[in-house]
Order: sequence, then structure tokens, then C-alpha cells
Amino acid sequence: MSTGYATISVAAILAESAQRYPDTAAVIVGDTQTTYRELWQQTREYAGALAHRGIRAGTVVAVLIPNVADFPRVYYAVLAVGGIVVPIHALLKSEEIEYVLRDSGAELLICASPLLSEGAKGAALADVPVLSVMIPDAAELPFARLEDEARNCDPIATYLPRHPFDTATILYTSGTTGQPKGAEGCHLALVEQVNVLLLNTFDLRPGDRVLGCLPLFHTFGQTCAMNASFRAGSTVVMVPKFSGDTALAVMNEQQCTIFMGVPTMYIALLDAATRNPDRPPLRYGCSGGAAIPVAVIDRFRDTFGAEIHEGYGLTETSPVATFNHVGKPPRPGTVGQALWGIELGIGDPEVQESVELLPVGELGEILIRGHNLMKGYLNRPEDTAKAIVDGWFRTGDLGTLDAEGYLTIVDRTKDMILRNGYNVYPREVEEVLAKHPDVAICAVFGVSHESHGQEIMAAVVLREGSAVTGSELIAFTKEHVASYKHPRRIEFLQALPLGPSGKVLKRELVARFG
Repeated sequence: MSTGYATISVAAILAESAQRYPDTAAVIVGDTQTTYRELWQQTREYAGALAHRGIRAGTVVAVLIPNVADFPRVYYAVLAVGGIVVPIHALLKSEEIEYVLRDSGAELLICASPLLSEGAKGAALADVPVLSVMIPDAAELPFARLEDEARNCDPIATYLPRHPFDTATILYTSGTTGQPKGAEGCHLALVEQVNVLLLNTFDLRPGDRVLGCLPLFHTFGQTCAMNASFRAGSTVVMVPKFSGDTALAVMNEQQCTIFMGVPTMYIALLDAATRNPDRPPLRYGCSGGAAIPVAVIDRFRDTFGAEIHEGYGLTETSPVATFNHVGKPPRPGTVGQALWGIELGIGDPEVQESVELLPVGELGEILIRGHNLMKGYLNRPEDTAKAIVDGWFRTGDLGTLDAEGYLTIVDRTKDMILRNGYNVYPREVEEVLAKHPDVAICAVFGVSHESHGQEIMAAVVLREGSAVTGSELIAFTKEHVASYKHPRRIEFLQALPLGPSGKVLKRELVARFG
């Protein structure tokens, strides 16, 4: 660690907004509203209980809590005493929770009552104590209640300052290849990310109400919906369990002005809008996590009268690296330009030991460097060395960068389909299918084929009342793409398999149909 006297803390985001906007609602969940003053007071009380338990600087604490006010209370309480937060995906099973607890070195699991079934089992397997939240007073469970301990301890006076490069969070990647890896985020990267988002990327104001439907255990929800909103003094309207109908009803009731979501959430909102004529006063939407079809952006604008600004990033980049900055017209089909202080490059994906940048406009692997990079993968120096080369983070995504710095994502390298020796990028085909008026959502992927190597397939969810056939959709696609690119097989599903953050799980589709 470098020497120096500078200090910083992610916990300051909440602490300072409590001073600036004490009577503004920080969080709304259902009928319950919590002001910034109240949220910081409750956080200090939780932190006092954690300090009494021995949680201190550098202690790793896992958190398994849904999108309710207790998530920020616990998240900032751990950070306020200098601890390291490990948010756990709410849908993980006990063995997966055990892995995260062991790999992170967690000394405590703070678990909400709705998730105790798997959480407690995982903690028992890892031999980690459990501290519960949201347990009804009358319930008798063999776990201490954080609320009780907080009442019996003195609240901390303020947060503990940390070194800028001290670890604040450990976020586990999805683990689509091999075991999940813990990306270490430092206080500087997380705070600077929020400051840059507010400086010239988003347009969040104290009067805004942001729908908090993104899972807070995920980096998009934590940084953009929670940390950035709290830093701006906006109000986060939380939705513990997302559905399009629920989200639209809450947005109308609470008069939400900003929506942040992944593409599947926008598609669900558009579907809900066919049944609900009311519209919230949206100023704009933010999309990330996966490519959003241009057709969905157009439908959203027509339906809600608001633009979608698309961005791009990864858990390892805190997460936002590029964005169609609010204040200038977005360029649909691109994920915008690099944020302040972040550089983009397009590298030759065949060169692994070093970075060879390609000229403007050429297709290659997207590279990122800047203040937003993770410290590395926890206890995995070899994986870190493969991922960060010459200071550049290798994303594994393919894209192009134009002369004005706008980034276009072509696809994941692992999702590329190789048919008869030709590269087929699923996103290109998905964009075409999404333009068909009967298609609600689709996913294109490759399945094994004896003579072609891979064949192109699409899983499609139709709009309600549609009766288009697979042959008709194939014919529609053939009109817009080269002959080697169109899907040869289409399967209709009621819903696509989604991960905890709302991304389509193509690996499950491949396993099912391949």
C-alpha cells in the first residue's frame, strides 16, 4: 500500500447527505418512508452493534438482504466501522452461499428473514455465525437479531475514515465459466465512480425519485441506483420483487422521474403499459447489464415519452465505463462514450500476453483503464494478471470505437457463433428479430451441429395475442441479414431464463436445446 494521509469512505455518501438533505426521503418501501436523517441514525445504531460484536477495520461481513431499507442500513453500517461488505445474490442456494462465505473469508452473515432458509444453511456449512434482520418480534429463532443488539448498544459517532485503496466491497462475478471470483472494489474507485456519474454523466437531483428495482446485491443497483442517488440527495423507491406491472404501478403512485434497469425490465414495463394507461413523469431511463435492442428504445420513447440512455460496464469496473451522457441526444445502438477519467481501447483478442491496440473502427476486444478498476480478484493473482494487462482490463467483449469515442458492443467473445467458418454475432440477429411487431423478447445462440459446427437458434417470447410462426420469423430475419446469419430454428417460450440481475441466461438455453 502506498503511503499518504488521504482518507475516504463510501459511508460518507450517506453521512454527508444526511447533513445536507436531512428531511428528504432517502428510501420509500411500500407505505414506509425513511428520511436521510433517520437512515443515517439507524445506520449508526446498526454500526454500534457491529462494533460491539468486534467488527472493525478489514473485517469481512456478508450481506443477504433483498431490496428493502435494511440493505442500505447494513451496507453502510459495515462500511462505517471500516468493514468490507460482501453482498450475496438473493437467489443463491446454500452450497453457493457457503462458497462465497469461505472464499471471501467472511466472519459474519447478516441475513434477512425471507432468505434465512438457504442463508442459514450456507452459513452452517461454512461455520459462519448468522445475525438476522427483519425477524418479527414474536418469532423464536436461534439467531440473534441485529435490531435487538442495536437497541442495547451505543451508536457510533461517525464513520471510520479509510485509506483510498482499502477494500470496501467484494462482489462475486456470475461464474459462467469456472467458479465465481470476488472482485475487490476500493473506497476510492467506488466514491469516484459516483462523483463522476453525477458530475457529467447522469442528471440526478434532490427532487428526483429513482425506482430501485435493480437488485442491490448487484453492482449496477448498488452504485447507480443506491450510491449515486444517495450522493445526489434523490429518493430511492424500492421494489423488493420486480415485475413489470408492479414497477409501473409503483412508478405511477410515487411519481418516479428516473428508471434504471436492464433490458428485460424495460421489455416488462412496455408489456405492463398495454394494461395500464397511466404514465409516470419520467425524465429519462438508464439501461445497462446487457445490450438493449434499438426497437425497445423506440417503443419506450413512444410509450413513456422518455429517452433511454444506455451504458456499459462490468463488476470489475465499478461498474460504469461508458454512457450515453444525459444532456446530449443518445445514440441508440451504442453504449456511449467513456466516463471522465476512463480510457477505452480496442485490442487484438488474439494477443494475450500484452496489449496491441487496433485502429479506430476496427473490431476487437474492448479494453478499459482508469480509476474505476477493481484492485483485483481476491486471492487469485493469476486470474488478475490475465484480466489486467499493461494496466488495461480485458473485458472479453467485442466492439468497435468510432472517431468520436462512441463504443458499439458487437457481442461477448464466448457468445459468438461459428457457423461454417463464419462468425455470427447473436446481438446483430437479436436486433432484427426485436423489430418484428409480434416479438416481445428474444435470445439468439449457437447449438452444436454435425456438419456446420454450430447452428443458429433463437428462443422467442411473443407479445400477448400474437400468432406468428417460426417460419415467418425466419423469413423476416432473412430479409435483413446475410444468408449465413439467420436462425434455422426458433422455439417459442413463455419466458426466457433470467439470472438474479435480470440478464438472459443463454447457457441455460444452450443446455436445454443444444
